[in-house]
Amino acid sequence: MKEIKWGFIGCGDVAEHKSGPAFNEVAGSRVVAVMSRRESHVRSYAQRHHIGRWYTDAQELIDDPEVNAVYVATPPSSHATYAIMAMRTGKPVYVEKPLAATYEDCVRINRVSEQTGVPCYVAYYRRYMPYFQRVREIVEGGTIGKVLNVQIRFSCPPRPEDHAEDGQLPWRLQADIAGGGYFYDMAAHQLDLLQDMFGVITRAHGYCSNRGGLYQVEDTVTAAFQFEGGLNGSGSWCFVGHESASEDRIEIIGDRGMLCFSVFSFDPIHLHLSDGMQTFDIPSPRYVQQPIVRHVVEALQGFGVCSSDSVSATPTNWVMDRILNKL
Repeated sequence: MKEIKWGFIGCGDVAEHKSGPAFNEVAGSRVVAVMSRRESHVRSYAQRHHIGRWYTDAQELIDDPEVNAVYVATPPSSHATYAIMAMRTGKPVYVEKPLAATYEDCVRINRVSEQTGVPCYVAYYRRYMPYFQRVREIVEGGTIGKVLNVQIRFSCPPRPEDHAEDGQLPWRLQADIAGGGYFYDMAAHQLDLLQDMFGVITRAHGYCSNRGGLYQVEDTVTAAFQFEGGLNGSGSWCFVGHESASEDRIEIIGDRGMLCFSVFSFDPIHLHLSDGMQTFDIPSPRYVQQPIVRHVVEALQGFGVCSSDSVSATPTNWVMDRILNKL
């Protein structure tokens, strides 16, 4: 493909702010059509972003002869359906994370990708952001020595929309749509980053509960896991904590030092060594998905590689399903 001409399925907040504008910023990439089931919403999105065509039917967008690649930016429960529809039409797919709402749906996507020979990429965009590239460089450079243990700690207070008196909770708190609660939405990024650095997690166990009582899905999760090379890790997530306990931290502990970084707040990276602490403040790109979109486009054009494909993304769903006792 000389020019990647994208059709978007879904045009919500993610496509509005994190990803959508990036597709037109990458050389050889252009958005030509967009789809949403709400006509007023998709028409407004197309007009504001100067996109020529819009649809309310996904199949019509996929069948558009000018569209040669599809971006699926809907909630996870529909990822498998839309990705498979596109791949069976011969059109490559870039899917929002997590790849699907269940591990089983991830396996379905991989099977169709293998059968059709059509690639499916996944928006684990943090892999390609400069901030996390620096984390990887420090670890792989041996600065902290042999890595002995990995710890994830995350806590935040409830969001205003979590107190839904009318029962209209955000889709991220509806397990049949999201796969779980905020854990399934946010821990996916953390676990993907760690597996990208240390290999696949082959053992995982977890305990989940609902401590706040604001909604039905889990709001507190504790987990232990082990990577294929024998490295142990643990994680603690609380989405209803007091604001004084707010934390977004991963610690990578080595035999010569420790590396600490955040995943969502992009706090400065802290490197602790025997002779003191070093700090690295790495700015984020204007559009956080632009680095990975560039890699996807270059891979589709035949002169680049994007490692964040459906095969590499599937273990993250397996780990989360294990932690939530879905497998």
